[in-house]
Amino acid sequence: MPTRIAGQKVLAIVLAGGKGSRLAPLTTERAKPAVPFLGTYRLIDFTLSNLVNSGVDDVWVIEQYLPHGLNDHLSGGRPWDLDRTRGGLVVLPPFSSPENEEGEFAQGNAHALAQHVPLIREFGPDVVLVLSADHIYKLDHSGVIREHVRRQASVTIVTTEVKPEQATRFGNVRTGEEGRVEEFAYKPDEPLGGTVTAEVFVYDARILLETLEELGRRGNLGDYGEELLPALVARGDAYAHPLEGYWMDVGTLDAYMQTHRDFLDGQGFELDTDDWPFITSSISRPPTRVEGTARLDHSFVCGGAVIAGEVVGSVIGPNAIVEEGAVVQGSIVQPGAVVRAGAKVRHSIVDIGATVERGAEVGEEDGPLTVIGARATVEAGARVGAGLIVEPRATVRAGREGETTRPPEGDDRAGK
Repeated sequence: MPTRIAGQKVLAIVLAGGKGSRLAPLTTERAKPAVPFLGTYRLIDFTLSNLVNSGVDDVWVIEQYLPHGLNDHLSGGRPWDLDRTRGGLVVLPPFSSPENEEGEFAQGNAHALAQHVPLIREFGPDVVLVLSADHIYKLDHSGVIREHVRRQASVTIVTTEVKPEQATRFGNVRTGEEGRVEEFAYKPDEPLGGTVTAEVFVYDARILLETLEELGRRGNLGDYGEELLPALVARGDAYAHPLEGYWMDVGTLDAYMQTHRDFLDGQGFELDTDDWPFITSSISRPPTRVEGTARLDHSFVCGGAVIAGEVVGSVIGPNAIVEEGAVVQGSIVQPGAVVRAGAKVRHSIVDIGATVERGAEVGEEDGPLTVIGARATVEAGARVGAGLIVEPRATVRAGREGETTRPPEGDDRAGK
């Protein structure tokens, strides 16, 4: 049976096709929604878990960039009980059609929706819930949908609060009485304030499809904030729904690191309550092994990890290894990564399968974030300074660090 909330047939569409270049090198060889979080999860797990816990089980995932690893993780929807004969999880990859035999990649999230207008119309929803796949939050979508239906809104925009100086990275919202959206600005140079979109939107399906088709005829699509939301706000029936509690867009390296710190410090939310579990692909792993030489403090350590060194204020992923005499401080060591004896890793991310060899040093405690890409190697005695990036599969040799390291591109790495 299709999902019905407040008497409305609901379709959820998860936008999971973006390249995530600001999160590179973590996204160089994987889709952003498949990036690990807290070792155990992937970013998309939070969106999918919120949906199924809200009673929404017709879920489409629009893919584009590096979908193979993401599809492997999705497992046909099985971990979230979305592997159904009718409904459940549907993956929508890029495609060609009789009208466009060469195919076309989406040029923004509104364009991605427009590409699937015929399919959405065929499904026949009353309400379309559109979400991003790379935000960390907890939200009961059913309450938002009920409020949306009660108000007879064209769109209900879930909002959150950030510091005004950070609002330029998001869609800005200014509301009036009863939450009606009076003004919307997309990534403005001068922010409207600290209220921004949380990348969760509830649309009246008929109005959404008609608006997408009209904008498509004009050639104006791109991202939702460029034409779609301004057109709906101009109607006068767009409303905001404040999200209470923790929310973070982990689209930058520093935001990704900060979110891990927030959970370490108890500022996030519970992940394993009976009524609202956050679910991921279940992979059987052995227990964590903690040797007698280990020192652990204020850290998360996942199953299958082996800890013989010092780990402080850090997240150690599944099957990762920290050898005796190694020091990991304020860092993320992703699944399968290895920090050898005598190595020091401070304020850094060591991505999946990377190795920091004996006596090597990565990052600085008080410096900018350092990132070692997936399956890269920092050889014995080498040093990777603060704020540098090592590309996936590269090798950093002692005395030759500059050949394989680089500073991050741009200056937009600040998190919420």
